[in-house]
Amino acid sequence: MKIITYNVNGIRSAINKNWLAWLQATDADVVCLQEIKATKEDVVDLQLVEQLGYEHYWFPAEKKGYSGTAIFTKRTPNRIEYGCGIPDFDREGRCIRVDFDEVSVMSVYFPSGSSGDERQVFKYRFLDEFGKYLTLLKATYPKLVICGDYNICHRPIDIHNPKSNANSSGFLPEEREWMENFVESGFVDTFRHMNKEPHNYTWWSFRANARAKNLGWRIDYAMASKELTDNIKRVAILPEAKHSDHCPVLLELEF
Repeated sequence: MKIITYNVNGIRSAINKNWLAWLQATDADVVCLQEIKATKEDVVDLQLVEQLGYEHYWFPAEKKGYSGTAIFTKRTPNRIEYGCGIPDFDREGRCIRVDFDEVSVMSVYFPSGSSGDERQVFKYRFLDEFGKYLTLLKATYPKLVICGDYNICHRPIDIHNPKSNANSSGFLPEEREWMENFVESGFVDTFRHMNKEPHNYTWWSFRANARAKNLGWRIDYAMASKELTDNIKRVAILPEAKHSDHCPVLLELEF
């Protein structure tokens, strides 16, 4: 099973950058999208998505042009779960999940705290409450893949300049501690499981030619519950895909 996670920073914008041709070439089974910034009614090219063999499930934010998650899948899921049951998060379309016989796959868009103190407080509340939700979910669905934009760099290796970003949202001690505790609770950072090398990032600022210089942050993850460790076949960051300020992460599982 090939799973891709991709913060597209506006799916209509990505489609205008030839994203559908890229999607066809990847031939992924499940595609987890974040920051779609649209409802499915806003997207005129859905027939082309369906022609590629994908069913598509959308969980947009109530606020127009903001946040939102979606999952495209070539395999019909046993169940689709929209949201996590926490109204403040569900209003922003923060997560959607599809369940298959072998695995459950979730697309999650963690809040950013970079716009100010109020959103940073919201982010901390999300980490606390959503973290508790995931703990309960894992008890019911032990084989989980939680894909998405976590908006957190876990360790210094995951950010181009850890010293100058020590006080930046996305690399704050409390956020990194949450990531550490999350992994310790029974999840595998699949990319780091397969690749220990530095300078692997998934997001670059639009400023200062950061992407060309590879001055990035690794904030997009395909986390898998430890029960799936032996099923991990391949994990890759795909920086050549340039439809967004993020790039996709590919996870291949073998059952």
